Amino acid sequence: MKRPNESGSLVPIGPQAPYKQARTNENNNQQLVSTQPRTSKLAAPIMLLQGHEGEIFSCKFHSDGEIMASAGFDRKIFLWNVYDQCYNWYVLTGHGGAIMELQWSPDGSELASCSTDKLAYIWDITTCQRVKKLKGHDSLVNSIGYSRIGKDMLCTGSDDGTVKVWDRRKRGEVMTFESTYQVLTCCFNASSDAVFSGGIDNTIKMWDLRKQEVSLRLDGHLDSPTGLELSYDGSYLASNSMDSTIRIWDIRPYFNGVDRCIKLFQGHQHNFEKNLLRVSWSPDGKRISCGSADKHVYIWDIATRKILYRLPGHLGSVNEVDFHPVEPIIASCSSDKTVFLGEIEP
Repeated sequence: MKRPNESGSLVPIGPQAPYKQARTNENNNQQLVSTQPRTSKLAAPIMLLQGHEGEIFSCKFHSDGEIMASAGFDRKIFLWNVYDQCYNWYVLTGHGGAIMELQWSPDGSELASCSTDKLAYIWDITTCQRVKKLKGHDSLVNSIGYSRIGKDMLCTGSDDGTVKVWDRRKRGEVMTFESTYQVLTCCFNASSDAVFSGGIDNTIKMWDLRKQEVSLRLDGHLDSPTGLELSYDGSYLASNSMDSTIRIWDIRPYFNGVDRCIKLFQGHQHNFEKNLLRVSWSPDGKRISCGSADKHVYIWDIATRKILYRLPGHLGSVNEVDFHPVEPIIASCSSDKTVFLGEIEP
């Protein structure tokens, strides 16, 4: 399951100390030793996770950082240990179509998944059983997101042009917002009184749950947003779009400026595959990463907008990247049916 980094392929851009250095031992035999200081408890600087039988569309670390989940075209959710040998210790099955996105509940006790079978499931992670089926969409479900307040509220976005809000304690959806066009990505705001959605009309909409209407429109992308994620402090929203840009939006309610788009990042690519490439914040809010169709993992410094890492290794489109909640580790999943775990500079 693991591939020790013999080629040193996880290398930041810029001048680096040599990763390997020859050293002569007592018998005058030269041996290679690593001179790069380790920054995490991973078994090796790069771990390769294999087992999926199709493209992988989503991978997410658990909030404690000990396990992670991945899912995709083969309709299975793989649960992995992050440390030691990265064993795949369980496979959740039940979806009838490709799984488009995964989300852990805020307390880490449950995992939510959405699929092209028009359904979303909630799984209990201690029993590894499905505990709730969210049924109501008329077409494939592209995105799912948890409220940050408890684990009862969820939102889903679908090709049927709707955003639905669910309360897991109730039967059926609580609210439905008609977005006219296919919805590719959605997430709650920090206070969970609004849902952001992005779709093929290129506009990011903020749906007010109390007024049940669009309270804010974020215009600027020239093509469909495929990934949305709220920053950890809840003040900013990151969006990855098919126009091959990432934008950061100031979504604080008392915003004084004219344009809420305060940062724009370029370098990654979307292509004809039209995969839903997601976007991810680092826990400290200083770095941002996303999927890219050119088979590389990109990580930017938010303050300087410079590319810190452009990491090779995958043989297909990188569909999602996730930052480890505790250590400087990133996970990337790809259409090449593999997941990489790699350590980066802290």
